[in-house]
Amino acid sequence: MTVQVMSRNNCPLCTEAIAQLRNLQRDYNFELEVIDIYQDDQLLEKYQLMIPVVLVEDVEIGYGHIEDQQVISAIDTHSNKL
Repeated sequence: MTVQVMSRNNCPLCTEAIAQLRNLQRDYNFELEVIDIYQDDQLLEKYQLMIPVVLVEDVEIGYGHIEDQQVISAIDTHSNKL
């Protein structure tokens, strides 16, 4: 399972979200992919005012301040579909 974070450099909320997700990896099995939106014009246009944005298996589950429970619920939901 893949969890993605749409991010950019020098973004305190992004740094916080990435740290939260790394902590969750201790209890949940997922690959974390951090994507710099400034490397893709379409991502920049879509997410520039929303970052960080967290996606679980390509489904947006939250943006801005990310709550652990949002991520856990999405992981659990996806795990049950496998």
